[in-house]
Amino acid sequence: RKRDYEGFLCSLLLPAESRTSAFALRAFNMYPFQIKDSITQKTTGLMRMQFWRDAVEDIYSDNPPHQPVATELWRAVKRHNLTKMWFMKIIDEREKNLDDRVYRNIQELETYAENTQSALLYLTLETLGVRDIHADHAASHIGKAQGIVTCLRATPYHCTRRKVFLPMDICMLHGVSQEDFIRGKQEKNVRDVIYDIASQAHIHLEHARSFSKKVPVKAYPAFFCTVALDDYLYNMRKVDFNIFHPSLQKKSTLLPLYLYIRSWKKTY
Repeated sequence: RKRDYEGFLCSLLLPAESRTSAFALRAFNMYPFQIKDSITQKTTGLMRMQFWRDAVEDIYSDNPPHQPVATELWRAVKRHNLTKMWFMKIIDEREKNLDDRVYRNIQELETYAENTQSALLYLTLETLGVRDIHADHAASHIGKAQGIVTCLRATPYHCTRRKVFLPMDICMLHGVSQEDFIRGKQEKNVRDVIYDIASQAHIHLEHARSFSKKVPVKAYPAFFCTVALDDYLYNMRKVDFNIFHPSLQKKSTLLPLYLYIRSWKKTY
C-alpha cells in the first residue's frame, strides 16, 4: 500500500483466491526494487539480492526462511504452482541494475522491463490460473509499457541526484545531454525526447489491446495496471511532455474510480 500504491489498488480487484498471492508477489517485487536506492555500497546490494535468490531456492525446496513475505510467497507457490524462473529473472535483472547503467537504447530499457515488470505479470496470470500464449503476449507488451513509464516518472527524482537513465540513442537523436535534464530544461528538443519515449509506451499498450479478443477474459484483472499508465500518459500530453511539471508528480485521486470502471467494463 505504501510503496506500490497503484499495484496495491489493482490487486484489490483480483478474485479473492488470487488476491493474497498477488499481494505477496507485489511485496516481494518491492524488495529487489528498493535495494538500489537504499545502499551506498554495491556489495551490500549484492548480499541482499543473494538473500532473495536463496529465499526463492528455499521456497521451492519447501523450506522458506522466517520472513513474512517469503512465507506468503511459499504459500502462493504451493497454491498456484508458480514458475520459479520468473522470480529469478526479476532478481537477476535488478542485480544487473545495481551498477546504475544507462540504457544505450530503448531496446535495453524494454529488456529490463520484460525481465521485471512483465515477469511479475506472468506470475500474476498464474495466480489467476491463466496459462495462455495470447495472455503472455499481452503481458509482455504491458510490462514493457510499464517499465518505460516507470523510467519516465522517476526521471525528475533521478535528476535531483544528478543521474539520468533515459535511453541515450533518443537523447542523442535530439541533441539533448544528460546535463540538460539535470538542469531541468524544458526546451522543445528536451520535450521531444520525452515524447518519443512516451510514444513507445503507448505503442506497446495499443499492441497489447489489438489482440484483446484472443486473451481469456479471466486474464483481464492482471492487466488493470494499464489504467494508471493511460492516466500518466494522458497527463503527460496535457502538459506538452514537460517531464518536470508538478502535476505529473501528484497521486491520481481518481485512480480508484477509473480502475473500478475498467473492471466493470471488463476491458484492459
